[in-house]
Amino acid sequence: MKFFLFPLAVLLAAPAAAQNLDLGGPPGAAPQPVNISAAQGITWSQDSQTITATGGAKAVRGNVTVVADELVAHYRKKQGTAAPASTTPPAGGNAAAPAASELEQGGGELYELEAVGHVHIYTATDNAWGDRAVYSMDSQVLVLTGGALKLTTPQDTITAKESVEYYSGKHMAVARGDALIVTNDGRSIAADVITGYLSATPQAPATGTSPDMSNTGQLQKVEAVGHVVIKTQTDTTTGDSGVYLPPTQQARLGGNVHIIHGPNELAGADALVNMKTGVATLLAAPGGQVSGVIVPNSGGGASQ
Repeated sequence: MKFFLFPLAVLLAAPAAAQNLDLGGPPGAAPQPVNISAAQGITWSQDSQTITATGGAKAVRGNVTVVADELVAHYRKKQGTAAPASTTPPAGGNAAAPAASELEQGGGELYELEAVGHVHIYTATDNAWGDRAVYSMDSQVLVLTGGALKLTTPQDTITAKESVEYYSGKHMAVARGDALIVTNDGRSIAADVITGYLSATPQAPATGTSPDMSNTGQLQKVEAVGHVVIKTQTDTTTGDSGVYLPPTQQARLGGNVHIIHGPNELAGADALVNMKTGVATLLAAPGGQVSGVIVPNSGGGASQ
């Protein structure tokens, strides 16, 4: 069973340029159809103003696909619009047809989309998994929750235990609860909460692709708060908070900082970490000093 919703929008951007997980469109652009299908059926409820697809539900728009056990689209009547000519489903017809008529005639607007159970959002390059996803058109915020949250891009893998949130208006993504970013070469940043900030202007799309579907902004800054751990090929650096700048591949940690290199450990107020070279430099607070334990013949220590 298939159904088309024309004003539907859902948005989840990956923290690196790729085919972004975005079912929304650029502001002011004409809405594109979303093809919704389900193995068990699609139900329209006038009372709750919802359209529910159950059993292997799938929503496809352009390059982006959302699959889940159940998809629920919440809609409301637009202010200042008259009711559609008929809201009674034809005998033996699709119960969702009146909703389609109301939405397509411009009398209704979708304001929230839920995906429940075994949620998978993907493009040709990016993937996101969770137990539940909710996108609010009003606030332009998507929240992905569940016990096995995971997002992959061509460059990174991101996991979290509580939630992954994307704020499209702020060009910001937040991973909460034992958040972890692992690069393809094994470098990683872990913290209680990791926030990624993307550039407001995405890269120019390839010829022949939709500008809102092919690329998202580049990751410009990562903020990590709480039990921060940065690992390179040679060192592990810990601290209370940290900031990572992907364009320069430089990270800075502050608060109870420790640099661990094999059996060697240094402690100080701040640390600079070059994520590209793996070199970590410990810094003392004003008027303070660094300290550490160096084991002879252990292969050297972190730079100071």
